[in-house]
This record gives sequence, structure tokens and C-alpha cells, in this order.
Amino acid sequence: MAQSAVETVPHLKLSRSRRKAVTAGLMTGMALAALEATVVSAAMPTVIANLGGLHIYSWVFSIYLLTSTVTVPLWGKLSDIYGRRNFYLAGIVVFLIGSMLSGQAHSMVSLIVYRAVQGFGAGALVPIGLTIIGDIYTLRERARMQGFFSGVWGLAGIMGPLVGGFITDNLSWRWVFYINLPVGIIAFAVISATLIEPKHSDKRPSVDYWGAITLTASIAILLFVLLQGGGSQSWLSAKTIGLLTLSIILMLAFLKIQFKVPEPLLPPDLFRNRIFTSGSVLNFTAGMAFYGTISFVPLFVQGVIGTTATEAGSMLTPLLLGWVTCSVIGSRLILRIGYRPVVLTGGLMFTIGSVALMRMGLATDQHIVLINMGLVGCGMGLTVTTMLLAVQNSVPKNRLGISTSTIMFFRSIGGSIGVAIMGAILNTRMTKDLAIFSQTNKEAAIKLGSFLLNPDAIVDPIARAAIPHEVLEPLRGALSHSLHGVFVIGLVVSIFSFAAGLLVPTGKPHEHVHAPTELHLE
Repeated sequence: MAQSAVETVPHLKLSRSRRKAVTAGLMTGMALAALEATVVSAAMPTVIANLGGLHIYSWVFSIYLLTSTVTVPLWGKLSDIYGRRNFYLAGIVVFLIGSMLSGQAHSMVSLIVYRAVQGFGAGALVPIGLTIIGDIYTLRERARMQGFFSGVWGLAGIMGPLVGGFITDNLSWRWVFYINLPVGIIAFAVISATLIEPKHSDKRPSVDYWGAITLTASIAILLFVLLQGGGSQSWLSAKTIGLLTLSIILMLAFLKIQFKVPEPLLPPDLFRNRIFTSGSVLNFTAGMAFYGTISFVPLFVQGVIGTTATEAGSMLTPLLLGWVTCSVIGSRLILRIGYRPVVLTGGLMFTIGSVALMRMGLATDQHIVLINMGLVGCGMGLTVTTMLLAVQNSVPKNRLGISTSTIMFFRSIGGSIGVAIMGAILNTRMTKDLAIFSQTNKEAAIKLGSFLLNPDAIVDPIARAAIPHEVLEPLRGALSHSLHGVFVIGLVVSIFSFAAGLLVPTGKPHEHVHAPTELHLE
């Protein structure tokens, strides 16, 4: 049967050389976004050793995930109306401004604000980049290009922790952010010079601004409550209860808006699809576990075990390697045995890895951490990638873009909330443990002195070397016990993720095709 013109001719025609140059520029931007997702994790223990602020550690990750997530639909909608090029370039500029400011931060509060700016720009890089690929390549060509882009994302993700740790140990943690500048400038220059688009219509856009505003405000307030509750604010204080109430009201307003606007941020009708619903739940829980793991395992390795930033960053490599490897394996297996067995197998591995992380303590060495991270990574690769392919194969072609971006949206929002909850557990337990130690060991507490008031020194290799043994061990114990609570949350989340896999219908992929579409497995 002859293919339609849509399948044989790209939407945007470019010369062969221009198309190659645009692709190279987009891959550079993809690498920039992938690196930023992991490179900061390796540097953060050293950042808090320099700037302080262990109690607001998780905000650095949560705020970036929040702003980069809620802006994705806005960037995409505006690029649909006014063109991809200008908004992709704008996203790079905002991202680089945020990176430059983050590198100059002199307090944790300022770093958090600058990371919000960085995340706002990051929301444009991946979705608009993938949309441009859809514009300049045919469907058949895009299947091949997805392999290249997945390889770039995987390689950059694996290299991120190693690069972040090396830069932190040998230059300065500030260069973890400055390194984005030359890479981003190259991507900007290439896209600016080579991507040419026809003039777009001047019609008034239909963008769900109120949906974005109410959702962002609701999640931001919730994150604030999670990070302050039990610490500077009691969970039962009038302020905490009032903020939680406001967050709920804003979320209800967001849901109401989604049923009223013509083009909602999260289309409610998509949730009638069982695969899409189970995929959304699974990605939300997987996002909580994944971002929680890459945020807090380096802190465990550097603070409890006592390593350099480079060694702490290398602990993430098995997770990312396992994810990439099992993504490839799982995408082949689903054609033979269907989605559900692959997802449940991944969920089981994910849960076993989470149990292993929870069991880590003062006697754990780096080899055990490497094995545990590999298990978590393999489980993530089998579950997350399989569900993405399942969703793409179960919706009509005209809903492919919105369904894919919504799945990614849930993963990132889950990450934002998960990291905030884990940060609240860390902050509450650390404060309580050190207070109990001070009350029950008053003589030792006098010797601890400033160390009890500033436990951040435990993750600074130079400061750590100067801490007396009788001071270091209580700090290690408090941090280990606090992170145990963090990893317990990770285990609970992994169990929910496994349960979400039980919602996936049985049967082979061809039994769940909504409309003729391709499974992009290359």
C-alpha cells in the first residue's frame, strides 16, 4: 500500500546539509538537558558544605523539576502557534541565564531561585527539540532518529555524575553550572544559523495559562509545606494547615479549569484509556523514586561512607547504565510477551533494589551501593520505557504528542513531590537525632559545639578530616538514620509502582492499538 504524503515528505523541508546541522544542534541541546538532570547531584553535597543549608537541600532539585515541568505545555503550545525556532532559542537563553546565576550563588536560597530560572528554560529544550525532529523528518526517519537521541540522552546521563564529581573535586562546584555556557552557546549558534521556518499565523493562541498558574502555585505551596513542616513550622500549626488548605483549593481550581478550557494542560479524556491511566500512575511513582535516588544516594555516599564528590557521582552510573540497557531489552520483549509481564518484572527488580537501599547503613561500602543502584536502574528501564511505548501505541496519532508529554509531566511532578517529601524526612530526622544526642550526652555535646549547629561539614572532605572521631561518628549516625527514612519512602513508592503495573491490561501490543501507528523501538 502506498504511503501518504505525510509519511514520505517531512513537514518542514530543509537541504540535506541544513538538516544535519539542525540535528547536531538539537543533539547538543539534548545533551545539555540530560547532563543537567544528573550532573548537579554529584556536586550538591559539596555545595551544602560551602553554602550550608542541609535543611533545604531538596529544594535545589524540586524547584528545577517543578518549573521545567509545568512550563513544558506552555512552551509547546506557543511553538505550535509562533514557530519552533524562536522559542527553542529563547529556552536556551533562559536556561543559560539560570546556569550563570546558579554558578554565582552565594547562599542556598539564591541558588534555589536561580535553579527555578534554569528549570523554566529547560522546559523548552527536550519537547521543542523532539517536535523539530518531527517537523524535519518523516515518520520512518524519526524511528531511526529516536535511536540516536536515546543514545545521546543515555550517554550524557551516564557521564553527568562522573563529570559533576570530577569538576567539583578538581575545579569548583560552580563550574558544574558554568560548563553549560559553551555547550549552550554552540547549540544556540547552530540552530539560529541553520533552522529556517515559514511564517506562522498571527491567530490568537489558546493557551491554558490559568491551568498552569493554579497547578504551579498548588505544587509550589505543597513543596514549601513539606520542606518546612516538622522543622521551622509544626505540622499542626495554623500556618501549615492554612497553606495545605490553600494548596488543595488551588488544585481543585486547576481540575475544574481542565474540564472547561478548549485545550487543557492535562486533557481529562485521556484518562479513559486504561493504559494511559496506569502509565500516568506508574510514571508518577517512578519519578518520585528516581529523582529521590539520584538526589540522596550521593549524599549517603559522601556523607556516611566518606568519599569524594567524584566517587559519590560514580554511584549513579549503574542506575543509568541499567536503565538504558534494560530499556532496549524490554522494548524487544514486549513484542513477544506483552506489556504487563515486562512491567511487573521491572517493578519487582525496582522493589528489590529499594529494599536494598533501605538496608544501607554505617557499615555499607561502595560496592554494595553499586549493586543496589544497578537493580533500581534495571527496574526503571523495564517499567518506564515499556509504559511509554504502551501509551504511544494505545492512542490515536493526533493525540501522540499530548499523551507523551503528559506522561513525562507526571514523572517530573512525581519527582518534585518525592524529593520534597524525602527532604522533609531528612530534615526532621536529622534535627531530632542531633537534639536527642545533645540532651542525653551533654558532655559530648559541649565538645561537638559548632558541629552540632552546622552538620553540613560532614560532606566536606577537608572539614571532615578535621572532625574528631567522637564528633564524626554521631554525625554519621544521624545522617545515616535520617537517610534510612528517606529510603523507606522510596520502598513504599516502589511498591505502589509495582501495584500500578497490575493495572496494565494483559495481551500483546497489537491487541491494544487505538489507531494504526508504529512502535518506535530502534
